[in-house]
Amino acid sequence: MKFTIDREALIKPLQTVSGVVERRQTLPVLSNVLVKITSDQLSMLATDLEVEMQAQASVKEAKPGEITLPARKFMDICRALPENSKIEVNIDDSRAVIRSGKSRFVLSTLPAAEFPNMETSKDVLSFSIPQGVLRHSIERTHFAMAHQDVRYYLNGMYLETTNDLIRMVATDGHRLALCETGIKIKTKENQNIIIPRKGVQELLRLLSDGDEPAQVQLGANYIRITTDGNAFTSKLIDGRFPDYQNVVPDGGSKHITCSRAVLRQALNRVSILSNEKYRGIRLQFTKGLLRIFAHNPEQEEAEEEVAIDYDGDNLEIGFNVNYLLDAITAGTSEQVELHLTDPNSSCLIQGASEKDCKYVVMPMRL
Repeated sequence: MKFTIDREALIKPLQTVSGVVERRQTLPVLSNVLVKITSDQLSMLATDLEVEMQAQASVKEAKPGEITLPARKFMDICRALPENSKIEVNIDDSRAVIRSGKSRFVLSTLPAAEFPNMETSKDVLSFSIPQGVLRHSIERTHFAMAHQDVRYYLNGMYLETTNDLIRMVATDGHRLALCETGIKIKTKENQNIIIPRKGVQELLRLLSDGDEPAQVQLGANYIRITTDGNAFTSKLIDGRFPDYQNVVPDGGSKHITCSRAVLRQALNRVSILSNEKYRGIRLQFTKGLLRIFAHNPEQEEAEEEVAIDYDGDNLEIGFNVNYLLDAITAGTSEQVELHLTDPNSSCLIQGASEKDCKYVVMPMRL
């Protein structure tokens, strides 16, 4: 097996697949990337047994074959070489010899036969969606996923499809993010899956902001998304996602509208002196004015005032400032709306001109 390739042409697909490789692996071969040459095409594949990423590139002077190389060492070598250099890889027995200019490196290898294949069943549903649209939905919701929660089904993103939309939902039990995207899908019944956290993070790295198509395939136990030259596959979380419909309020009796940028800046400033552990702040709503307070165990205090469009009854409520900031920052409209009922009920946050995304934040006692 042998091939020659430009450094820049190799680094991009190698970076794409290397993100899947964990530093600590149960199997030595999982630290490697599977490199396969067929005629003038290079294919690289990496997996951690839960998520799999494949990328391709064109090569020159190729001799077909397949082998596995240490992913991070291979990546570091390519990065360290000068720009616009040519890289020659030659497999000799159980060693890979990498040459570029006056540089020479020898890497150990493992047989391609030891590399695991992710089993996939027959596709249940297949559809195409612009990459930018899919990325937009993930960006607007992924921050609300739980992290290493014992309720394992929360450590991922819920994806639901109907005939005319895709719905993404993420929650950690304290806040929820939901984004709907209109798209025509030929399906007899609604499909719903839970994509694990790492899979969601890899998708954000893979998808572009453009209109290039992404082909989505949903199976009984996996999701596969194919873009130009790349293929992402992830196992699914086998669990029952919470009934999010009951969590999202229809809209409270108190409606507040204000500038997104002004509110975000005020929350950022107040958060500096909030309790580092609990991140609690207090919001006081009066007609036309929102006052925000924070204090910490060192007896330090912060206070901000923000002009708002509100003429309801006075209301005081506490929140985790990070949860509010995440929800407010996720949108792009100039005005943001807050819907509240009382100090013990959740807050619904939406962009004034963005009804496709909803954010729910539970209150906290201060």
